[in-house]
Amino acid sequence: MTTTGYLAVSIGVALIGVIAAFFVGRLTAPRHPKQPDGLTVGDLIQRIVQDSHNGIVVLNHFGDVVLHNPRAEQLGVVRNNRVDDRARKAAEAVLNSDEVVYVDLSPLEGQRGGRQPEAVHAEVRQLIDDFIFIDATDESESVRLEKTRRDFVANVSHELKTPVGALALLAEAVLDASDDQDEVRRFSAKIMQEATRLGTLVTELIALSRLQGAEKLPELSDTEIDVVINEALSRSKLAAESVDISITTDEPSGYVVPGDRSLLVTALTNLLDNAVAYSPPGSPVSVSRRLVDGHVEIAVTDRGIGIAEDQQQRVFERFYRVDKARSRATGGTGLGLAIVKHVAANHGGEVKLWSLPGTGSTFTLRLPAAAAEPNPTPVHTGAGDTGGEL
Repeated sequence: MTTTGYLAVSIGVALIGVIAAFFVGRLTAPRHPKQPDGLTVGDLIQRIVQDSHNGIVVLNHFGDVVLHNPRAEQLGVVRNNRVDDRARKAAEAVLNSDEVVYVDLSPLEGQRGGRQPEAVHAEVRQLIDDFIFIDATDESESVRLEKTRRDFVANVSHELKTPVGALALLAEAVLDASDDQDEVRRFSAKIMQEATRLGTLVTELIALSRLQGAEKLPELSDTEIDVVINEALSRSKLAAESVDISITTDEPSGYVVPGDRSLLVTALTNLLDNAVAYSPPGSPVSVSRRLVDGHVEIAVTDRGIGIAEDQQQRVFERFYRVDKARSRATGGTGLGLAIVKHVAANHGGEVKLWSLPGTGSTFTLRLPAAAAEPNPTPVHTGAGDTGGEL
């Protein structure tokens, strides 16, 4: 074999060795674990912590913030990467006692403002290896509801004491004047007035409790606005005539809303009674209806004393009265407009107010209109038709 032949054989043998070594290396090399697709458990835990509605903070045994989520800053538990002093002291107590500690982290007087919550409560417990876990929750809504409940009970107690006390005094006066028929009749009339006021108050309290969720509301059905207005007018007619107030209305509209007729009549009657009570004798009150952006608006306008701008939102609060003296004289309970507000809300609507002191007020009940349906084909009954003009 020539020199060239020996060289070619040598190069071939060398290439075969390199290729064989490459494949042997691939087979014997340690395999790297395949990365899992998607999020890991750690990623999920981090996402949960970051998106939690509660404020979450982890401290080391020195009281330094190791981890916290954005909600902890929103609740004021962590500021400038430093935990609230009250939470830090609670963490020290946990390290010493190894027990769960509950702490109030509500903003202090100088810290309140903006959208910061009013009440923040936290649970502090030991995690592992001297790490402390703080779980803070916003309790503002619960505190507000509890305050509302206490105020409501206090207001109801006060409002009920007035007619009950008056009834007791008047009954005593009747007994003392039993020989004087004129005095007996006079005191009996006042007893009747106070008893009526007490009954109205209790009835409206029950209605308000129902509207605020004490019991399930009835199913809404298509209700004609013209029927609601006519019924409310009949209920308010006597009170208006007694003070020489005329209530005028526009033409029937045929508008229909999904609602409960009884509740809607109660709401509109309250608006009419309110207009009559706060209007001077002989002044007009009007009711109008119109369709605006898919909503039926019923407006009650009076020429009464009007309401100052700073009081216009408060008139829908329970037991709030613009003119307390006038309200006592007319037997008002201070619940009428609160009932109107809740009736509107339960029907997916609202009640709006425009008012100017010395000029008058307009209360507008705004309700979603029922979906329009195609007009049915008229049916002719022939000779048997007894319809005609009334």
